[in-house]
Amino acid sequence: MRGPTVWTAVMADPTVPIAREVLAMVVADQRQWTRRWLYPPTRIVSRVAVWLIRVVKTLLPVTFSAHAVMDRLCVWFLRRFVSPRAGELLIRHFLIETDLLAFIARNSGVAGVPEPELRPTTLAGLGDRAVIEHDVNVYDVLIALGAGRPGPRGPLDFSMLGLPPIDASPQVRRWLRLDIQTALCLMNIPFALCLTTEEYRRAVHSMRLDESLMTVLADLTGDDTFLRWRPGGVVVRVDSGLDVPRAVYEHAVVHEYAHARLVALAAGGRGATERLTRL
Repeated sequence: MRGPTVWTAVMADPTVPIAREVLAMVVADQRQWTRRWLYPPTRIVSRVAVWLIRVVKTLLPVTFSAHAVMDRLCVWFLRRFVSPRAGELLIRHFLIETDLLAFIARNSGVAGVPEPELRPTTLAGLGDRAVIEHDVNVYDVLIALGAGRPGPRGPLDFSMLGLPPIDASPQVRRWLRLDIQTALCLMNIPFALCLTTEEYRRAVHSMRLDESLMTVLADLTGDDTFLRWRPGGVVVRVDSGLDVPRAVYEHAVVHEYAHARLVALAAGGRGATERLTRL
Protein backbone atom coordinates (compact mmCIF):
# COMPACT_ATOMS: atom_id res chain seq x y z
CA MET A 1 0.00 0.00 0.00
CA ARG A 2 1.42 3.35 -1.05
CA GLY A 3 1.34 6.11 1.51
CA PRO A 4 1.50 9.89 1.02
CA THR A 5 4.71 11.48 -0.17
CA VAL A 6 6.84 13.78 1.96
CA TRP A 7 6.01 16.66 -0.35
CA THR A 8 2.26 16.11 -0.08
CA ALA A 9 2.59 16.27 3.70
CA VAL A 10 4.71 19.43 3.58
CA MET A 11 2.25 21.20 1.27
CA ALA A 12 -0.74 20.19 3.42
CA ASP A 13 0.83 20.80 6.84
CA PRO A 14 -1.46 23.28 8.65
CA THR A 15 1.35 24.45 10.95
CA VAL A 16 3.31 25.95 8.03
CA PRO A 17 1.91 29.49 7.93
CA ILE A 18 3.31 30.80 4.65
CA ALA A 19 1.19 31.25 1.53
CA ARG A 20 0.77 28.09 -0.51
CA GLU A 21 2.27 29.66 -3.63
CA VAL A 22 5.44 30.54 -1.70
CA LEU A 23 5.54 27.10 -0.10
CA ALA A 24 5.17 25.57 -3.57
CA MET A 25 8.31 27.46 -4.64
CA VAL A 26 10.20 26.16 -1.61
CA VAL A 27 9.10 22.59 -2.26
CA ALA A 28 9.97 22.81 -5.95
CA ASP A 29 13.42 24.07 -5.00
CA GLN A 30 13.84 21.19 -2.53
CA ARG A 31 12.84 18.67 -5.19
CA GLN A 32 15.53 19.71 -7.67
CA TRP A 33 18.04 17.02 -8.57
CA THR A 34 20.87 19.29 -7.42
CA ARG A 35 19.42 19.31 -3.89
CA ARG A 36 19.45 15.52 -3.77
CA TRP A 37 22.74 14.76 -5.48
CA LEU A 38 24.99 17.85 -5.29
CA TYR A 39 24.05 19.31 -1.92
CA PRO A 40 25.48 16.50 0.32
CA PRO A 41 29.03 16.55 -1.11
CA THR A 42 28.97 20.32 -1.64
CA ARG A 43 28.06 20.82 2.01
CA ILE A 44 31.16 18.87 3.09
CA VAL A 45 33.45 20.68 0.65
CA SER A 46 32.09 24.03 1.79
CA ARG A 47 32.62 23.33 5.50
CA VAL A 48 36.19 22.14 4.94
CA ALA A 49 37.05 25.06 2.67
CA VAL A 50 35.60 27.65 5.05
CA TRP A 51 37.39 26.05 8.01
CA LEU A 52 40.72 26.22 6.17
CA ILE A 53 40.11 29.83 5.15
CA ARG A 54 39.32 30.83 8.72
CA VAL A 55 42.42 29.08 10.08
CA VAL A 56 44.70 30.72 7.52
CA LYS A 57 43.17 34.17 8.06
CA THR A 58 43.55 33.78 11.82
CA LEU A 59 47.25 32.98 11.41
CA LEU A 60 47.98 35.81 9.00
CA PRO A 61 49.46 38.95 10.59
CA VAL A 62 47.30 41.24 8.42
CA THR A 63 43.56 41.68 7.99
CA PHE A 64 42.10 42.05 4.53
CA SER A 65 38.73 42.15 2.81
CA ALA A 66 37.47 42.28 -0.76
CA HIS A 67 33.88 43.45 -0.63
CA ALA A 68 33.63 44.57 -4.26
CA VAL A 69 35.02 41.24 -5.48
CA MET A 70 32.55 39.36 -3.27
CA ASP A 71 29.62 41.40 -4.61
CA ARG A 72 30.53 40.90 -8.26
CA LEU A 73 31.19 37.20 -7.78
CA CYS A 74 27.91 36.74 -5.93
CA VAL A 75 25.80 38.40 -8.63
CA TRP A 76 27.62 36.58 -11.45
CA PHE A 77 27.19 33.24 -9.69
CA LEU A 78 23.47 33.82 -9.09
CA ARG A 79 22.88 34.78 -12.72
CA ARG A 80 24.79 31.85 -14.21
CA PHE A 81 24.63 28.93 -11.78
CA VAL A 82 21.53 29.34 -9.60
CA SER A 83 17.96 28.68 -10.69
CA PRO A 84 15.70 31.74 -11.07
CA ARG A 85 13.39 30.22 -8.45
CA ALA A 86 16.21 30.02 -5.89
CA GLY A 87 17.29 33.54 -6.82
CA GLU A 88 13.77 34.81 -6.22
CA LEU A 89 13.64 33.13 -2.82
CA LEU A 90 16.95 34.77 -1.89
CA ILE A 91 15.77 38.22 -2.96
CA ARG A 92 12.53 37.63 -1.03
CA HIS A 93 14.54 37.06 2.12
CA PHE A 94 16.29 40.42 1.83
CA LEU A 95 12.94 42.15 1.37
CA ILE A 96 11.22 40.24 4.15
CA GLU A 97 13.94 40.88 6.71
CA THR A 98 13.82 44.59 5.89
CA ASP A 99 10.03 44.50 6.40
CA LEU A 100 10.38 42.82 9.80
CA LEU A 101 12.99 45.30 10.97
CA ALA A 102 11.00 48.24 9.61
CA PHE A 103 7.93 46.99 11.48
CA ILE A 104 9.92 46.86 14.71
CA ALA A 105 11.48 50.29 14.13
CA ARG A 106 8.17 51.97 13.33
CA ASN A 107 6.14 50.37 16.12
CA SER A 108 8.64 50.11 18.98
CA GLY A 109 7.86 53.50 20.47
CA VAL A 110 11.61 54.02 20.92
CA ALA A 111 13.01 57.21 19.41
CA GLY A 112 15.92 56.91 17.02
CA VAL A 113 15.50 53.31 15.89
CA PRO A 114 16.68 53.29 12.26
CA GLU A 115 14.29 51.94 9.66
CA PRO A 116 16.22 49.88 7.07
CA GLU A 117 15.78 50.76 3.42
CA LEU A 118 17.49 47.77 1.80
CA ARG A 119 14.92 46.53 -0.74
CA PRO A 120 16.59 44.81 -3.70
CA THR A 121 14.25 43.52 -6.39
CA THR A 122 16.83 42.09 -8.81
CA LEU A 123 19.91 39.91 -8.58
CA ALA A 124 22.05 42.97 -9.33
CA GLY A 125 20.53 44.57 -6.23
CA LEU A 126 22.25 41.92 -4.10
CA GLY A 127 25.58 43.52 -4.96
CA ASP A 128 26.88 46.90 -3.74
CA ARG A 129 27.46 45.71 -0.15
CA ALA A 130 23.86 44.48 0.20
CA VAL A 131 24.97 41.32 2.03
CA ILE A 132 26.90 43.34 4.61
CA GLU A 133 24.14 45.94 4.98
CA HIS A 134 21.58 43.15 5.39
CA ASP A 135 23.42 41.85 8.46
CA VAL A 136 24.31 45.24 9.91
CA ASN A 137 20.66 46.36 9.82
CA VAL A 138 19.73 43.73 12.42
CA TYR A 139 22.43 44.95 14.78
CA ASP A 140 21.55 48.61 14.26
CA VAL A 141 17.87 48.06 15.10
CA LEU A 142 18.52 45.94 18.21
CA ILE A 143 21.26 48.26 19.50
CA ALA A 144 18.99 51.29 19.04
CA LEU A 145 16.16 49.50 20.84
CA GLY A 146 18.41 48.79 23.80
CA ALA A 147 19.98 52.23 23.93
CA GLY A 148 16.87 54.31 23.25
CA ARG A 149 14.27 55.65 25.60
CA PRO A 150 10.83 54.02 25.28
CA GLY A 151 7.90 56.32 24.54
CA PRO A 152 4.18 55.86 23.98
CA ARG A 153 3.12 53.37 21.32
CA GLY A 154 0.39 54.12 18.86
CA PRO A 155 -1.72 51.70 16.80
CA LEU A 156 0.39 49.12 14.99
CA ASP A 157 1.54 50.20 11.54
CA PHE A 158 1.64 47.35 9.00
CA SER A 159 2.02 49.51 5.90
CA MET A 160 5.61 48.43 5.20
CA LEU A 161 4.75 44.77 4.59
CA GLY A 162 3.98 44.77 0.87
CA LEU A 163 6.57 43.03 -1.32
CA PRO A 164 7.38 44.57 -4.72
CA PRO A 165 7.67 42.47 -7.90
CA ILE A 166 10.90 40.48 -8.04
CA ASP A 167 13.00 39.95 -11.16
CA ALA A 168 15.47 37.06 -10.75
CA SER A 169 16.57 37.27 -14.41
CA PRO A 170 14.76 34.15 -15.66
CA GLN A 171 15.65 35.14 -19.23
CA VAL A 172 19.40 34.82 -18.57
CA ARG A 173 20.83 31.51 -19.74
CA ARG A 174 22.13 29.43 -16.83
CA TRP A 175 25.02 27.02 -17.13
CA LEU A 176 23.59 25.20 -14.11
CA ARG A 177 20.42 25.69 -12.08
CA LEU A 178 21.35 25.05 -8.48
CA ASP A 179 18.87 24.88 -5.63
CA ILE A 180 19.20 27.49 -2.92
CA GLN A 181 20.84 25.24 -0.31
CA THR A 182 23.60 24.05 -2.64
CA ALA A 183 24.08 27.63 -3.79
CA LEU A 184 24.43 28.84 -0.20
CA CYS A 185 27.13 26.23 0.46
CA LEU A 186 29.18 27.49 -2.47
CA MET A 187 28.56 31.17 -1.73
CA ASN A 188 29.75 30.72 1.84
CA ILE A 189 33.29 30.10 0.56
CA PRO A 190 33.86 33.56 -1.02
CA PHE A 191 32.02 35.16 1.89
CA ALA A 192 34.53 33.65 4.33
CA LEU A 193 37.39 34.62 2.03
CA CYS A 194 36.35 38.17 1.18
CA LEU A 195 35.07 39.31 4.58
CA THR A 196 37.34 40.06 7.50
CA THR A 197 37.27 37.58 10.37
CA GLU A 198 35.20 40.01 12.44
CA GLU A 199 32.76 40.70 9.59
CA TYR A 200 32.23 36.99 9.00
CA ARG A 201 31.70 36.38 12.73
CA ARG A 202 29.20 39.23 12.83
CA ALA A 203 27.30 37.82 9.84
CA VAL A 204 27.12 34.35 11.37
CA HIS A 205 26.00 35.66 14.75
CA SER A 206 23.25 37.77 13.17
CA MET A 207 21.25 34.58 12.66
CA ARG A 208 21.28 33.91 16.41
CA LEU A 209 19.60 37.28 16.81
CA ASP A 210 16.38 35.76 15.46
CA GLU A 211 15.87 34.77 19.09
CA SER A 212 15.68 38.47 19.93
CA LEU A 213 13.71 39.52 16.86
CA MET A 214 10.95 36.97 17.43
CA THR A 215 10.71 38.01 21.09
CA VAL A 216 10.39 41.68 20.10
CA LEU A 217 7.70 40.87 17.52
CA ALA A 218 5.76 38.90 20.12
CA ASP A 219 5.99 41.81 22.56
CA LEU A 220 4.89 44.40 20.01
CA THR A 221 1.95 42.42 18.66
CA GLY A 222 0.91 40.61 21.84
CA ASP A 223 1.00 37.41 19.76
CA ASP A 224 3.01 34.58 21.32
CA THR A 225 3.00 32.66 18.03
CA PHE A 226 6.27 34.38 17.14
CA LEU A 227 7.94 32.77 20.15
CA ARG A 228 7.46 29.33 18.58
CA TRP A 229 9.84 30.25 15.78
CA ARG A 230 12.77 31.33 17.92
CA PRO A 231 15.84 29.24 17.04
CA GLY A 232 16.46 28.41 20.69
CA GLY A 233 20.08 29.54 20.77
CA VAL A 234 21.73 31.78 23.33
CA VAL A 235 22.38 35.23 21.90
CA VAL A 236 25.24 35.93 24.31
CA ARG A 237 27.23 33.04 22.84
CA VAL A 238 29.29 34.03 19.80
CA ASP A 239 30.12 31.01 17.68
CA SER A 240 31.38 31.03 14.09
CA GLY A 241 31.36 27.24 13.90
CA LEU A 242 27.74 26.88 12.81
CA ASP A 243 26.69 24.98 9.73
CA VAL A 244 26.28 28.38 8.10
CA PRO A 245 24.41 27.45 4.87
CA ARG A 246 21.89 25.39 6.86
CA ALA A 247 21.52 28.17 9.43
CA VAL A 248 20.94 30.74 6.68
CA TYR A 249 18.25 28.55 5.11
CA GLU A 250 16.42 28.03 8.40
CA HIS A 251 16.83 31.73 9.24
CA ALA A 252 15.11 32.63 5.95
CA VAL A 253 12.26 30.19 6.59
CA VAL A 254 11.67 31.62 10.09
CA HIS A 255 11.47 35.11 8.61
CA GLU A 256 8.97 33.88 6.01
CA TYR A 257 6.85 32.53 8.87
CA ALA A 258 7.05 35.78 10.84
CA HIS A 259 6.28 37.93 7.80
CA ALA A 260 3.26 35.80 6.91
CA ARG A 261 2.02 36.10 10.49
CA LEU A 262 2.29 39.89 10.39
CA VAL A 263 0.42 39.97 7.08
CA ALA A 264 -2.33 37.85 8.66
CA LEU A 265 -2.50 40.18 11.66
CA ALA A 266 -2.61 43.19 9.34
CA ALA A 267 -5.64 41.69 7.64
CA GLY A 268 -7.47 42.02 10.93
CA GLY A 269 -8.15 38.33 11.39
CA ARG A 270 -6.18 35.19 11.65
CA GLY A 271 -7.32 33.66 8.39
CA ALA A 272 -5.87 30.24 7.80
CA THR A 273 -3.07 30.89 10.29
CA GLU A 274 -5.53 31.08 13.17
CA ARG A 275 -5.31 27.30 13.38
CA LEU A 276 -1.74 27.63 14.63
CA THR A 277 -2.87 29.02 17.97
CA ARG A 278 -5.04 25.99 18.58
CA LEU A 279 -2.44 23.32 17.79
